[in-house]
Amino acid sequence: MTGELEEVGVTENFDILRSRLESERERLNRELEQMEANALVTDERREGSPFGKREEEATETAELETRLEMEKRTKDQLMAVENALDKFTKGTYGLCEVCGNPIPLARLEALPEARLCLDCKAGQAKSAKGY
Repeated sequence: MTGELEEVGVTENFDILRSRLESERERLNRELEQMEANALVTDERREGSPFGKREEEATETAELETRLEMEKRTKDQLMAVENALDKFTKGTYGLCEVCGNPIPLARLEALPEARLCLDCKAGQAKSAKGY
């Protein structure tokens, strides 16, 4: 009986996490749409203007780089959220992609799009640092 109660609790928690992920997907899509709209306005404003000064060009280049980095970060976040939502469909949500063990609920609550358990994430970080 205790196992059934735990399973019901996990299912309810997963429903909440799924709802959070869906809300986050909507927010990220709106944010990307806004970024794209702002980029069009900025590009239209620049057309036909003389770019004679190097300072202006440098500023515009820096602004473009910043905008592109923000777009990339937002798209990466969206991909992570989409991946997590896809796992709900496949029935693999909450399982570590490396070892296959369940990801602790506390980790999923903190980061609903988590792909790895803490042990595998720590191992990945050590590998990246060359340890």
